[in-house]
Amino acid sequence: MKLILRYFKPFLLMAICSIALLFLQNMADLMLPTYMSSMVDTGIIRGGISESAPRAIPGKAYAFLESYGADVSGYVKTDKVPSDFPGFNTAEDYILSELDEQRLAAVGLSYNDAAVHISRTFMLDLNTATAGDLLEHKSHVIKNTDPIDDIPPQTRFEMGISLTKVFYKALGANMNAIQQASIFKIGLIMLAITLLAAAITIANGFLSAKISTGTGRNLRHDVFAKVQTFAPAEFDKFSTATLITRCTNDVQQIQMVAMMGLRMICSAPIMGIGGIIMAVRTSPSLTPVVIVAVILLTVLQLVIFSKVIPKFKIMQKLRDKLNLVTREGLTGMMVIRAFGNEQQEIGRFEEANRNIRDTNRYVQFMMTIQQPTMNFIMSCTTLSVIFFGARLVSAGNLQVGQMMAFMQYVMQIIMSFLAIGMMFVMIPQALVSAGRIEEVLNTNTKINDKKGSELKTLGKRAKGELVFDNITFSYEDAESPVLADINFTARAGETTAFIGSTGSGKSTLINLIPRFYDVTKGAIRLDGVDIRDISVNELRSNLGYVPQKGILFSGDIGSNLEFAKENATEEEKREAIRVAQAEEFVYADKDGMNTEIAQSGDNVSGGQKQRLSIARALVKKPPIYIFDDSFSALDFRTDASLRAALREYTGLEKATVLIVAQRISTIMSAQQIIVLDAGKIVGKGTHRELLETCAEYREIAESQLTKEELA
Repeated sequence: MKLILRYFKPFLLMAICSIALLFLQNMADLMLPTYMSSMVDTGIIRGGISESAPRAIPGKAYAFLESYGADVSGYVKTDKVPSDFPGFNTAEDYILSELDEQRLAAVGLSYNDAAVHISRTFMLDLNTATAGDLLEHKSHVIKNTDPIDDIPPQTRFEMGISLTKVFYKALGANMNAIQQASIFKIGLIMLAITLLAAAITIANGFLSAKISTGTGRNLRHDVFAKVQTFAPAEFDKFSTATLITRCTNDVQQIQMVAMMGLRMICSAPIMGIGGIIMAVRTSPSLTPVVIVAVILLTVLQLVIFSKVIPKFKIMQKLRDKLNLVTREGLTGMMVIRAFGNEQQEIGRFEEANRNIRDTNRYVQFMMTIQQPTMNFIMSCTTLSVIFFGARLVSAGNLQVGQMMAFMQYVMQIIMSFLAIGMMFVMIPQALVSAGRIEEVLNTNTKINDKKGSELKTLGKRAKGELVFDNITFSYEDAESPVLADINFTARAGETTAFIGSTGSGKSTLINLIPRFYDVTKGAIRLDGVDIRDISVNELRSNLGYVPQKGILFSGDIGSNLEFAKENATEEEKREAIRVAQAEEFVYADKDGMNTEIAQSGDNVSGGQKQRLSIARALVKKPPIYIFDDSFSALDFRTDASLRAALREYTGLEKATVLIVAQRISTIMSAQQIIVLDAGKIVGKGTHRELLETCAEYREIAESQLTKEELA
């Protein structure tokens, strides 16, 4: 979690804005059911009348209402005809004066009570009654004193609304227009809220995308940059397959949580808690239904959470395994076919797929249970709301619109729990992925630069003299050293060659120079400076390295040469190709330097790959060249031509040349040949000197050269 928060920090301001927008969006979503309730109850059922106390009454109704206990002291005569009441008579009729909220509420309550008394007295349905039915009746002078405590307040209010409609009709009001105006007004408010919520959703989606993609970009950059600093020891710890998975799938998991988390983690609690509050406020009587639904949803989430989480760590390891098997199958395709092991590899691939499929199937099964179970709980909750709500509506304690709003709030609460459930699944996956990425980022690399004040510099270009001073090297956890007591000097302008049996330590010795590994004891000095006191970048900038296995990058021949020297001129590239004996196949193609190179150089032969790798090192023109058995795929004629051209090319610059080889013919002209056996120097000198003084060298030479060639 610390890793996620650390990479989330640069986008903190965006996150705050996103959370603020989410709050506004949720508030808008929570307001809509209330307005829907108002549209149903006020706009449709009550005909657009929101207050029971009428804004105007006929003159005959004044005494009539007063006789039934209504407070009519707030009604006064006016000399202006209200626009809504074309039948209003200024000499007889009354209009409600402006009252404060408390006084208006008291007037409304007394008016509702009067409506109940009137309905009971005349035994009329006020919804169908007319003003004539009431005002012309002689019994209006008799005050009804029957108790009405058994009538719910909501029923009294509705009866007051019905009586108000009677008076409005008597004053010539257009009831259809009043109803349409009310519905239109509420509809406009709902439309405005919906449009605002939509705009906020778009803005929040943009911010979420910026935050998540930015977090993913920074994570990938840092992971890749960290991997670039890895020495072979670190690559032994992390396989290529797992590093690819961590750079792609694991980062994707964190990126997804960064995007969805802002919406769900912040939105779900706001919507859930807000929905509960609004539901309770809408109808306290239906609160037990919400409580039961919330308890069931919580139990469901906890059960699924406990079953699914342990599988996520397993899933990531299985992805690594699948990636590894797939990669091996593709890169080793020729070997697999040569040995006829296609079915065996298909079996390995199927096993890796089966393992990840079974685990994923279990996870998906548990997640699949969640959706129908939630739908079942949602349906049962809806039925419960309808069942109990209908009773409340029938008893006059709840309105139809309120019941519909309550159902909407219940849906919002359940959807919030569904979002929380999704986060319960996504967050643990992201935490597992974050731990795997953090493991890479926190790996202490074996090869590091010293602090700035302790670093030394070689100047613009090193002279190239290398001194191996009593070198001993052991691999980590190895029982015995690979190299021991290595002492020699490789001078500028000379060629130093290394030869020995397989496993004698030749490549290991060469790899100590670029600091792929650091010596265990002793020191390697370049121009008198310990290479550990030089920055890795400066050290390697003075080296032209050609590995044992030629590596080319996708692109073209020119871009591969520019990999060593970005601003290499056309002349420099042509010269390097000439010295590397690559002209015959480079310019045989009409595209020449623009000839396409496939990934890993798979569209060129081994010998061509080696020559292009050598040309790449030559373009750089460094003071030190390292050729790690880089001539093994060349035929004898090409090998001889290349060595002759190489001597001339490096001799002009007085460069130090280090060559590891298996062929005597490749190194016999070197000024210094070092013979290794079991990690120790058993011979040192020129070809002629070693034939006389070193039995191991003479044995190798006699196995490769004829007596005439040895002579």
